[in-house]
Amino acid sequence: MSTEFQDAHLAEVKPLVEKEEAITRLLPDFDVQEQDVETVHGLVHVTMCGTPRGNRPAILTYHDIGLNHKTCFNPLFNFEDMQEITQHFAVCHVDAPGQQDGAPSFQAGYMYPSMDQLAEMLPGILKQFGLKSIIGMGTGAGAYILTRFALNHPEMVEGLVLINVNPCAEGWMDWAATKISGWTNALPDMVISHLFGKEEIHSNHDLIYTYRQHIINDMNQTNLHLFVNSYNSRRDLEIERPIPGINVVTLQCPVLLVVGDSSPAVDAVVECNSKLDPTRTTLLKMADCGGLPQVSQPAKLAEAFKYFVQGMGYMPSASMTRLMRSRTASGSSVTSLEGQRSRSHTGEGTRSRSHTGEGTRSRSHTGDGSRNRSHTDTRIELTPNSASNAEQSSPKSMEVSC
Repeated sequence: MSTEFQDAHLAEVKPLVEKEEAITRLLPDFDVQEQDVETVHGLVHVTMCGTPRGNRPAILTYHDIGLNHKTCFNPLFNFEDMQEITQHFAVCHVDAPGQQDGAPSFQAGYMYPSMDQLAEMLPGILKQFGLKSIIGMGTGAGAYILTRFALNHPEMVEGLVLINVNPCAEGWMDWAATKISGWTNALPDMVISHLFGKEEIHSNHDLIYTYRQHIINDMNQTNLHLFVNSYNSRRDLEIERPIPGINVVTLQCPVLLVVGDSSPAVDAVVECNSKLDPTRTTLLKMADCGGLPQVSQPAKLAEAFKYFVQGMGYMPSASMTRLMRSRTASGSSVTSLEGQRSRSHTGEGTRSRSHTGEGTRSRSHTGDGSRNRSHTDTRIELTPNSASNAEQSSPKSMEVSC
């Protein structure tokens, strides 16, 4: 089926709740149950929203350091267009050990799970709630954990949305900088610099203040320090871009990589894109967006996620969102590009993000197996990365700017 890209304006779309309450409150439109689930590496707090459906995966979220599932994902899941999606899926929010609201401190001598061990806790969660498979959505540390889980258990993961993912181990210079800053700066400052870019820290004072207060007042500082240390001790995911005839470690499912254009994770996400299967990977760069796209641009991310899920064969007849309804009513023109889908690609081993104006490339998306796939993206422009002539015949991942 052909791929259709529609240009849409997002100014008319507003969140359902105000910023402060959106961060911590989940709208009660479906059944919510919270459990402390026993796993192979200890207890983990899980919030299940809705009833799992046997014929489709659940959406499973995993947050970044300094956050929990509420502060990381509530602004997105409270958004009206996202609720259109959650009518079709159960949502399983996972809080890393000791990171949930009101978490008690661990006992002295407690060994916090490694990143690999945190990933190995997820099969027990799926078993507890009777989930056969998931569509994972993770940010930062959570994105790393979900990627590791998908590499170890590909049969349990149908798709991944990875925000600010870093596939690499922390370099020795980063490690030294972390240690030095740890001597001079408070833990909240270290976390804020991880979550947000410098421009955002200096310009968006209200947002930074809100999250700084959350880190200081709502997070257990001892537990947070253990989670941060675990993330900083992560190992390289060791994924490689597939080469015909060569067996490599890579993700087997469709992947949507997401990063804001002023996020501190831009280089890491671009590098991750260069290491994944270009036929299964889309890189979404969000303009005028910082370190938390799901907070600052929920409309764009909800639309992108909706079309990602539709591309997997789910929600084929979903109704138009408020964005598209208002746009249709206004009589705005719609530009559709159909034809052979071309995918842009980032050179391996580099972090260059140069772009070339190679004209408009048409694109189409075909289904895997028995599923028909189609994509419609909001305000999307495909921007191919520069490539050498020798690379022109090879598959190329799709890069989207919005």
